[in-house]
Amino acid sequence: MAQTLVPHFVNDIGVNRIKVGVKEFQCMGASPPQDHPHVYLDMGHDDEIICPYCSTLYVYDPSLAPTESEPDGCVYVATAPAGAPAA
Repeated sequence: MAQTLVPHFVNDIGVNRIKVGVKEFQCMGASPPQDHPHVYLDMGHDDEIICPYCSTLYVYDPSLAPTESEPDGCVYVATAPAGAPAA
């Protein structure tokens, strides 16, 4: 079975617009524990989409990698708790 990781984005810094390098992703609003329900967003043929929970405008920028954002620091990377077994 193939696995694909869906990028997650957060808006901890409270900007109005975040540029992303993917058209399908999840918005978390803010980092846990202040996150809103994780909503899957799909731009389809459009180049921008607004999160229905936090109203962040996401704009597709093909020059960015799937793990990049502008401004920096809006990609959420989950880390395992200390002592957790490796995957």
